[in-house]
Amino acid sequence: YSNKNGLEIAVIGMAARFPGAKNITEFWENLKSGKESVYRFSEKELLENNIPIDVIRNPNYVNAKGFLEDIEYFDNEFFDYTPSEAMIMDPQLRIFQECTWQALEDAGYTTHLDKYLVGVYAGATMNFEWLRRLDRYKAKLNPFQVLSLNFRDYLTTQLSYKLNLTGPSVSISTACSTSLVAINRACKDLLTGDCNMAIAGGVSISFPHKSGYLYQEGMINSPDGHCRAFDYKSKGTVAGDGIGVVILKRYDDAVKDGDNIHAIIKGSGVNNDGSDKIGFTAPSYNGQAAVIKDAIYMSEIDVSKISYIEAHGTGTSLGDPIEIKALKQAFHTDKKGYCAIGSVKTNIG
Repeated sequence: YSNKNGLEIAVIGMAARFPGAKNITEFWENLKSGKESVYRFSEKELLENNIPIDVIRNPNYVNAKGFLEDIEYFDNEFFDYTPSEAMIMDPQLRIFQECTWQALEDAGYTTHLDKYLVGVYAGATMNFEWLRRLDRYKAKLNPFQVLSLNFRDYLTTQLSYKLNLTGPSVSISTACSTSLVAINRACKDLLTGDCNMAIAGGVSISFPHKSGYLYQEGMINSPDGHCRAFDYKSKGTVAGDGIGVVILKRYDDAVKDGDNIHAIIKGSGVNNDGSDKIGFTAPSYNGQAAVIKDAIYMSEIDVSKISYIEAHGTGTSLGDPIEIKALKQAFHTDKKGYCAIGSVKTNIG
């Protein structure tokens, strides 16, 4: 690999579960075939998930969501949990541990992890509905056990404990950007020597598991359950569950150790656009342009040689043009038609 600047991070392992895909291979096949994996629920399925009939039959109710299958299954013995612990454990924590193990298998590091200083950086969704369901059993449950097996603060430290990982174990919570901020933090700690291998990612599984939403004009949700990022017909997005985990190492270490390298992270950046926008939930093209420039500067890449951008892809008439404007400002080139743009949000929510 040429054009190194010493800041490269290697991706040596990957695992994921997304709507319609139980692993990376199935996910890639779905993307190649243009499959939309957002599911449409029947009235029976919605009723079984405790969605009130008057809500279901509301003309503005959209019965669409990207959801994960088989979230009720978990090999508690493999991770040394009792059946009762597994029963009350947030499915996000369960699946995060399973997916991390798969990513470690992909990287070839399921044994002798104690030889490495392994950091964990990840985040999860606040699962209020799952906690509400547990409330009916609170008289029989240990409050501290419920806390440690359900609060997202313990997503990473539970994993570090179970796998005897002794690097930093940091729970990240920055809403939509959580997974990428986790990767950024992991890269920085690898470069500063706080760890020499890192697990980074995020998980989101919302409840009710099979549910839709009430469409409101002007809000972020799509009126018809389809997300059309960067399309003139884009009118909103759709909720989607999923999990992704990567195993990272400094590039030179990965080469020295003979690791299989899937990809190389050349640069990353994190910022906030402050109050430079029309409202708290609105995007700012100046903020987006600035953070893209940071990543480009760190990578020392000629932007005219970048051929594809996997974008946020808001899927709204407000957010999409702002993202394009920010990219144009950050790339600062007169070239046209050389760089493709897309967002997997259109496939999975």
